[in-house]
Amino acid sequence: MNDETRSPYRKRLTRSRHDKMLGGVCGGIASYTGFDVTLIRILMVAAAVFGLGTAVVFYLIAWVVMPQEG
Repeated sequence: MNDETRSPYRKRLTRSRHDKMLGGVCGGIASYTGFDVTLIRILMVAAAVFGLGTAVVFYLIAWVVMPQEG
């Protein structure tokens, strides 16, 4: 058994209820990684523009798959 499985608190990737503009995906990613939510949103927009919409598909899938926090 490693330390992660024994820990009483395990970090989970969830959509944010408080820091959201659309679905809370960027807020959840920011909370999980510890980065600023504005930076995550800027990176998501840049990925959507330069990735020809691939980030939009990723965002929609994440919105459906990620559970909401709480």
